[in-house]
Amino acid sequence: MAFKITWDDTGKKLYEAGNDRGVLYLQSSEGTYPKGVAWNGITSISESPSGADENAFYADNIKYGSLRGTEEFGITIEAYTYPDEWATCDGSAELATGVIIGQQKRKTFGLSYRTLIGNDTDALDHGYKIHLVYGCTASPSERGYETINDSPEAITFSWEITTVPVPVEGYKPTACLTVDSTKVDAAKLTALENVLYGSGETDGRLPLPSEVVTLLSTTQGNG
Repeated sequence: MAFKITWDDTGKKLYEAGNDRGVLYLQSSEGTYPKGVAWNGITSISESPSGADENAFYADNIKYGSLRGTEEFGITIEAYTYPDEWATCDGSAELATGVIIGQQKRKTFGLSYRTLIGNDTDALDHGYKIHLVYGCTASPSERGYETINDSPEAITFSWEITTVPVPVEGYKPTACLTVDSTKVDAAKLTALENVLYGSGETDGRLPLPSEVVTLLSTTQGNG
């Protein structure tokens, strides 16, 4: 059955905004992300895919075809503060209680955070997306400390993050995965969130893509 295309239908004027529920997961020596900690004070997360540049080739005096390079995924995090566990990701180590040194090995980590989905009827209560990022390492960042004046402002920290993709069965490896709450069964989504944030009986952890697919495919829902 054919349908006529329409625009701006009620409830379909969608948009995204904000970020919240940032969680840091340190990577274990086995390549898993066994325990998450809340990352308070994140002001922005900018996703920055790169690569996938075209390599065109020619024959018979025309453009014969093209190939695309491998795409890479990076993010930029800006925040007012960070959890203590972030120190090892930022190249720091504690010599003694309260004594920190820099220029140390940078630990690999994973992240999760939410962005909100709004529309013209529910505003920002319409839904949200959970972003999962794997194989992250952080580059050194500049910190600017200014004297306090009559208009004091808290400094913000900023880090450039690069990633190494993880395997995904049947697809190319990826460093990012997104779950849309408006398209996933509510009970299955709750099961995933209990894994990500902890359930009160188990610690929060970052599941690999294969486990995410299993959770969202097999958990029994309410409807």
